[in-house]
Amino acid sequence: MTTDTGFEIFLAAPPGLEDVLCDEVRGKGFRRPRPVPGGVVFQGGWPEVWRANLWLRGAGRVLARIAAFRAVHLAQLDDRARRVPWADILRPDVPFRVEASCAGSRIYHSGAAAERIATAIRETLGAPESPEAEILVRARLENDTCTISVDTSGAPLHKRGYKEAVNAAPIRETMASLFLRRCGYDGTEPLLDPMCGSGTFVLEAAEIVARLNPGRNRAFAFEKLATFDAEAWARMRAVVRSERPQAVLCHGSDRDAGAIAMSRANAERAGLAARTVFRQATISEVRPPEGTPQGMSGLVIVNPPYGTRLGEREKLLPLYRALGQVLAAHFSGWRVGLVAAEPRLAHATGLPFLPTDPPVPHGGLRVTLYRTAPLP
Repeated sequence: MTTDTGFEIFLAAPPGLEDVLCDEVRGKGFRRPRPVPGGVVFQGGWPEVWRANLWLRGAGRVLARIAAFRAVHLAQLDDRARRVPWADILRPDVPFRVEASCAGSRIYHSGAAAERIATAIRETLGAPESPEAEILVRARLENDTCTISVDTSGAPLHKRGYKEAVNAAPIRETMASLFLRRCGYDGTEPLLDPMCGSGTFVLEAAEIVARLNPGRNRAFAFEKLATFDAEAWARMRAVVRSERPQAVLCHGSDRDAGAIAMSRANAERAGLAARTVFRQATISEVRPPEGTPQGMSGLVIVNPPYGTRLGEREKLLPLYRALGQVLAAHFSGWRVGLVAAEPRLAHATGLPFLPTDPPVPHGGLRVTLYRTAPLP
């Protein structure tokens, strides 16, 4: 159960990137985070829940685990669910919904489990149930233990609140931020994405440079919980970290004029227009950004087309070769991060990649981040 000393908070991450998210959580000062399958857990209270939603770039959702108990049949689940202090957490005037999952438990029907918990909430609290409700109560029945959580984020956290324009196959902001962190990007060096699409990598990097909170432009589900303190939240949001003394610019290019227009519009909405530079350019025209201080190198990060079908992959080989040739010829001292779903395409660049981490799920595919040390 939730206690005065706190409760377990779960942060969702793409499988395979839990350690990277844990590193971010630790760096932001949260207490003793540890990676678990599908995310990171740590102990905290409601202020830590708000802070995690506001601060963390790589988390997909923030779940407050408010209760855990043993339940081996539906009647027992019903009884234990009615003992949860719902009035301390949910508001009777705010609609809710319940989702359940079952694994290795004698209660195996997730729909029946969700229905029992929803009935318990309705009858003890009086709150209305709605399939469209923003407040989501999640129940996980695993090995006859029921863990009940409240999704405090609402809309997934990759929805930063500024991006209206996206390209055909965008990478989520949360995953982009984790890949940036895996590449060692900390906001102190220039960055270039030569296939920037709608600007995701560039905008995430620019926010890191500017020390801006990723959740600053959006609302969260926890604002509709009984635990919410509007004045404390307003004070938390009002804290602005000082800018870096010498802020670098983040650059994006793309051969498509429409992509450049999208990126600029997204940067404007995010308040990052002065910190980003976008220009139309083909891969063969890509060079280190003008104005980069003498001797300063940075990070090239790119998410090229994947080629989901065999014929498409063959057609993409020249693009990957050209990318590798341009980077090898003109980006000495720069590091490279390349996201690819097909090893053959990545290695067609001819770049000296470091050993890779396992692939991670993305858009129905599994993609790998290929990284280099500073290029010779």
